[in-house]
Amino acid sequence: MVTSPSTDFSIGPAMLMLGRLDGRLQNSPWADIWLARARLQGAAQLAGLAGVPIDVRHLQHWICGRTPPPRASEGLNDPVSVAAVFHLAIEAGVGDKGPLARATLNVLRTVLDDRSEAEVWAGSDLAYFGPAWRQARIEAQAPYPSPSLRSVADRIAAMLKTVVDADQSAVDVMAIDGRTLTLEPRVRDRAWLVASHVPAMLHHAGLTLGTLPSLILLPKFPPHNVGELTDVMMRSLLATCQSGLKDLDWIERQGSKALAVSATRRSRAPLLARLALAYPGLRPSAVARLLEVTPQGARKLVAKLA
Repeated sequence: MVTSPSTDFSIGPAMLMLGRLDGRLQNSPWADIWLARARLQGAAQLAGLAGVPIDVRHLQHWICGRTPPPRASEGLNDPVSVAAVFHLAIEAGVGDKGPLARATLNVLRTVLDDRSEAEVWAGSDLAYFGPAWRQARIEAQAPYPSPSLRSVADRIAAMLKTVVDADQSAVDVMAIDGRTLTLEPRVRDRAWLVASHVPAMLHHAGLTLGTLPSLILLPKFPPHNVGELTDVMMRSLLATCQSGLKDLDWIERQGSKALAVSATRRSRAPLLARLALAYPGLRPSAVARLLEVTPQGARKLVAKLA
């Protein structure tokens, strides 16, 4: 198949930049913090695609216990709750069994359990979108013919037809008292359900050594033509990897300052300073759980870094 000149021109820089980012993460002592921040960046991108625009700062406020889920208390007629989008974004990456991925997920869920939050704030959204999301996950995990961005784009194009273009039907859910309730279909954009799996798809296809959660790569209305979709993804990949490298540079610079925190050898202050790069403003109760210290010790640590 003959490719367009734009594809030939952009595939080299995009893939080289991806390799550079992926390679640096394998050797950086701050890769866990980068992954934690990338999870929030990816979730914020997905929320925008789903029609509930937020930024990372809103998620950090929620995670650190300062606010309820973003937009939940603002009386907005949102197409989906941020709690649902966040939960599905996190779940899409749980298949990565790498030690860093597992460790950063455990830290996040120690501070904020996205599963229980979704049950509280987004039960009906999970009933509507869960089946399509699970179908997309099955297709995302199927083997790929080659480790190329085009093979991923080809799979995405097929998934868009299945998940986004499929006729929506009513959903039957079981009530607590045992009754079956029929929820009417919603006419909504659902490309974000596919987009949530793109980071894992890149990993399954052999393009990355681990799941990089910020590599969403899809616009709100992705083209269904594979060639056009590949071009869009390549441009997004280049920009996102460049941004990811800048974020890693920033983390490593700030990290050196965190390690310089005045502390005794057994102090947990440097570890808290490290975590604060991903979750600034952690409350003492969360610090106590994360670092396994007393509430009084947690308050002292927070005050030390204030």
